[in-house]
Amino acid sequence: MDQRQRRLYLIHELAKENARYSKITIPQDTQEQEILLRSLMNVRMPGKISEEFIEIQNEYLMERAKEKEIVYPKDLVPIKDHIFIWQGDITRLAADAIVNAANSGMTGCYVPNHTCIDNCIHTFGGIQMRFACDAIIKKQGHEEATGQAKITPAYNLPSNYVIHTVGPIIENNVTEKDEIMLASCYRSCLELAVQYSCSSITFCCISTGVFRFPNQRAAEIAIQTVRDYLSTNPTLDVVFNVYKDVDAEIYHHLLA
Repeated sequence: MDQRQRRLYLIHELAKENARYSKITIPQDTQEQEILLRSLMNVRMPGKISEEFIEIQNEYLMERAKEKEIVYPKDLVPIKDHIFIWQGDITRLAADAIVNAANSGMTGCYVPNHTCIDNCIHTFGGIQMRFACDAIIKKQGHEEATGQAKITPAYNLPSNYVIHTVGPIIENNVTEKDEIMLASCYRSCLELAVQYSCSSITFCCISTGVFRFPNQRAAEIAIQTVRDYLSTNPTLDVVFNVYKDVDAEIYHHLLA
């Protein structure tokens, strides 16, 4: 199968699972097909699916990863000892672990084609990631607590693991508790990375964006928590992944 054939197969298989989508019209345009496939993946609840589907999905997503060009932490230049800044799509990074800003349900974003990092990571990791996160939640019997983290394989992403952490959601003003919980997110992820023998970890800007934590203060907490941790774990490489220009400016200024 080529990529178009794989994509059409995946769309057909996902669409026929649900009567609501079974008669959907598949567009001819490649980009529109990609949007449709992502939408169907996003709305699919965790559940069994054929091994054939998984195999073809994996082939499709691995090829997509190559098309986006994989970035290796060893090729980045540190801004400080063991600390790096990289601006771009976190799903391109081949760090040992990348961090996902998850919600408390942990199974990803169900809004079709939403631009949040949770949606991106689950989409390009593949539907197995949602299975894995669902199993974690069912086993522990409750949603994930703010400030905590769990680890899963990265599946079709170029990294080895994804560490999912739930950051604080800011309703009005940032409280001391919010700051403590955000620091706990970073610490929990670092501890998991070391526990799983990772030599590198890439952080997104946890709790900023739709969770409304102010970017400047979030960066200050992130950097201080990482610096404190590296003082006793000096061999771990930490990449701060910034997607927006505003975050790139903040991190470069704080680490200059």
